[in-house]
Amino acid sequence: MHHFEYRNGELHAENVPVRKLAQEYGTPLYVYSSATFTHHFKAFDSAFEGIQHLTCYSVKACSNINILKLLGSLGAGMDIVSGGELHRALKAGVPAERIVYSGVGKKHTEIREALEAGILMFNVESKQELERIASVARELNKVARISLRVNPDVDPKTHPYISTGLKKNKFGLDIEQSLATYRRAGELEGVEPIGIDCHIGSQLTSIEPFLEALDRVMKFYETLKAEGINIRYLDLGGGLGIPYNTEEPPHPVEYGRAVTERLKGTGLTLILEPGRVIAGNSGILVTEVVYTKDTPSKHFVIVDAAMNDLVRPSLYQSFHRIAEVVPQGREQRDVDVVGPICESGDFLAQDRTIPAVEQGELLALFSAGAYGFSMSSQYNSRLRAAEVMVDGDTVKVIRKRETYADLTALEEGSL
Repeated sequence: MHHFEYRNGELHAENVPVRKLAQEYGTPLYVYSSATFTHHFKAFDSAFEGIQHLTCYSVKACSNINILKLLGSLGAGMDIVSGGELHRALKAGVPAERIVYSGVGKKHTEIREALEAGILMFNVESKQELERIASVARELNKVARISLRVNPDVDPKTHPYISTGLKKNKFGLDIEQSLATYRRAGELEGVEPIGIDCHIGSQLTSIEPFLEALDRVMKFYETLKAEGINIRYLDLGGGLGIPYNTEEPPHPVEYGRAVTERLKGTGLTLILEPGRVIAGNSGILVTEVVYTKDTPSKHFVIVDAAMNDLVRPSLYQSFHRIAEVVPQGREQRDVDVVGPICESGDFLAQDRTIPAVEQGELLALFSAGAYGFSMSSQYNSRLRAAEVMVDGDTVKVIRKRETYADLTALEEGSL
């Protein structure tokens, strides 16, 4: 289901021309489609309806509170990795019992906040973290529900920066360490081991690594059962990829069918943590051409969006399709699309073939909903973009564009 499409010669977000959005709200501009978020969540969630499950949206993918509210209203839980994301999820009205807390570096204050809120469980990533959670829980006279993040040493065949399930990665505990740590959790006052967690990486385009990891984790589950450790939840993480360019990731239905088949009859409640597959194609980044510049070796299209707005091309060498908002039908050119930041690494595309464009034209970068705005910054003291949500004919500003006053508001001595 695609809610960014060309009608009457120009790109629309649902029923609204993108050109009008840029005119009204300026650029760079993140534009989201409410219908796409809804469709993607329902398509993913329904793929697992054959078993008891909870779909926890990965907040880090796109964390605007309005998006969390929308997904929460559809029954989503939240997968969080910081105290700030806990704050966002609770403020969005998501019940604490639908929140799971992942991440390798949870601080004392963050653990305390999550325990006071009453979250479903912590995904524990180290022995020291287990001891700290138990200690904080005892201070509060509470019992923390936990799962251990088991690292199955499966190669997800994705970008090394977003691979998380290999022995060399910082995440989780290997199977041998995990058994000893579960035994320790069984002895500790203040914690109750109720789950197993496993997440092998992001932007996976095949279900084989998921199933290989699941088989290893299920074998480990049988070991725990034999030891009398009562596991009720299996958290398989997220990671299902989306098409940015020529990728052909599996449909959630295919993934759901394979996982459901393996878990039927176990009595386990499955937890899933999709982020990119929900948000990625639910948003675009709109930018204006500021200048075009030709050198003997290159054609440059200089736009008003930069690596501070969308860092993925610079950080991951990732591909985002770029197209004119109002196509003019000019000949194709090989160009670098670059931003105003003073770094040669500031590019949105290199050696890309797009129609020749002129100063003042609008371009759209597709598949920018995940890890777009949420990874943006104020580098070069650039104002972060506005975010708008389109729902049919309705447009809502869900984050105002920053102002110069916002840049210095938290700095001591600012006036």
